[in-house]
Amino acid sequence: MSAVIPDDLLPLDGRFGSGPAKVRPEAVAALAQSPLLGTSHRQPAVKNLVAKVQDLAADLFNAPNGYELVLGNGGATMFWDVATCSLVEQRSAHGVFGEFSKKFATATARAPFLAEPVVIESEPGTSVVPTAVEGVDLYAWAQNETSTGAAAPVDRPEGIGDALVLVDATSSAGGMHVDLAETDVYYFAPQKNFSSDGGLWLAWCSPAALERAARLTERTDRWVPESLNLTVAATNSRANQTLNTPAIATLVLLADQLAWLVDNGGLDFAAGRTKASTDLVYEWADNHALARPFVAPEFRSPVVATIDFDDTVDAKKLAADLRANGIVDTEPYRKLGRNQLRIGCFASVDPDDVRRLLTCIDWLLEHR
Repeated sequence: MSAVIPDDLLPLDGRFGSGPAKVRPEAVAALAQSPLLGTSHRQPAVKNLVAKVQDLAADLFNAPNGYELVLGNGGATMFWDVATCSLVEQRSAHGVFGEFSKKFATATARAPFLAEPVVIESEPGTSVVPTAVEGVDLYAWAQNETSTGAAAPVDRPEGIGDALVLVDATSSAGGMHVDLAETDVYYFAPQKNFSSDGGLWLAWCSPAALERAARLTERTDRWVPESLNLTVAATNSRANQTLNTPAIATLVLLADQLAWLVDNGGLDFAAGRTKASTDLVYEWADNHALARPFVAPEFRSPVVATIDFDDTVDAKKLAADLRANGIVDTEPYRKLGRNQLRIGCFASVDPDDVRRLLTCIDWLLEHR
């Protein structure tokens, strides 16, 4: 039977998942009041909503001239296939340091029309960025590895010429600083810092990326399905729509969250808020006799904190006890197989609730 944590210790909101993440109650209320659910996505009202998302995102990211926000259905998993078909010309190089950064490398390795990718891999809990390799025309890595809580810098590698740089920002976009000019494609799904639902991918694309896609998808020796054609997605996005029917609710929630972030100070506000939360977790773990941060300081994520526990602590039971008290989704990434908790500290999570979560963990450890 799970221990009952005193009510006065509990967070006001007990959602600490690493994706999907907490949706602000105000956004849910906006969704309930929206007149757009159940209406055509080809009509002006929903197209205006897509345009609003694009305009707000341009403000949030201070988008360079010529960069376009392209939208498509299917989430970041779909975008790995889009990039494989539409952006890799012959060979890609990947920085792999966890489950999700590995998936794009796997997609390009399976493509029969591409050469074997260059894969530079580091241990979980660290990060690695690929360096220049002759014959590589696309470099890819994740800004934040959701499975481990390790982050990587977003800087264009030296000596890569006109090769493209693709950065997976699914768990970092809207919660970490970035200079889009250091990338050619900065892509993400909206279910983490943007507190929306999944099923949509968004990609900031440079003119060079769009030109590469246009050239590759016109080739007669490479069949690119329409749903994986970045040029088709860009054409639709310029018309403020997606190729096929999007989830209107996802767009409504995304627009509300973008407006909230921009109105409160943009990326400075968001990045400061996420870092405040994870700093609380890391400081707590650094000073606890039974816990320690999984990730070394130079690699630590400001949006996802992973904490290892002493062998005398059953972290699986700890997560279950938290869940029984309404504090949910603190379990570690299943394939990592560590005795740890993983705490999502995305932009919507209140740092004071993180502080309360740590108090609850202390209480459970004292009452084992």
